[in-house]
Amino acid sequence: MKDKGKLKAKLKLILELFLTFLRIGAFTFGGGYAMISLVERDVVDKKKWLTSKEMLDIIAIAESTPGAIALNTATFVGAKVAGIFGSIVATFAVLFPSTIIITLISGVINEFGDNQYVKWAFMGIRAAVCALILNAVIKMSKFLKGEKRIVIYAVMAVSLTLALLNEFEVIKFDVIYIILMSAVFGIVWGIINRKIAKKKGATQEEVKEETSENVEEPPIATESTEEPEINEEVDENADNH
Repeated sequence: MKDKGKLKAKLKLILELFLTFLRIGAFTFGGGYAMISLVERDVVDKKKWLTSKEMLDIIAIAESTPGAIALNTATFVGAKVAGIFGSIVATFAVLFPSTIIITLISGVINEFGDNQYVKWAFMGIRAAVCALILNAVIKMSKFLKGEKRIVIYAVMAVSLTLALLNEFEVIKFDVIYIILMSAVFGIVWGIINRKIAKKKGATQEEVKEETSENVEEPPIATESTEEPEINEEVDENADNH
């Protein structure tokens, strides 16, 4: 009975995962960045499958690995929620709607591409996509709340500067190098911090040992076992009287 209950719960989770990413794939315009806010709304806010920090880590991994960020995000979320089978289901679900839609409209896109109503529709979609991407940026920046490490802000400032210089063609700098450089910097910074923490811990232990050695133990009072001496003179005077 327990195995059947577990299997039923697993299948229910897989079905929810499929329907969630099917809806996201069907109503997402503008690519993976516009999808981020929808995924976070369903996966983090509604379903409570992931925390905001876990979602941010998954987005960072999806951006750093080859492939479309939409597919990568769906794959990683599915794996996190329901394992290997969950990753397959989520990837298929997010890919299925766009594949069907593109297949259906590919034959008539040339006929309706110049239609004024279609142009107006895409103009509105582009504006909405910009808003969704901005919303995703705002939500992802929540991890900075309470962040006091200056190095985090320094990496963000340098990365943004390089990205803008590349966007305006001031310099030619592939954004993938920004991600790789940030990853390497994070690893080096983590190793240095860990060594410093270990060194501080060892120093504190040495100080504690030296302090304990320098403290002298107070002398322990012992009770005297010797019997008190009898004053013989007092006894002789007592006999004379």
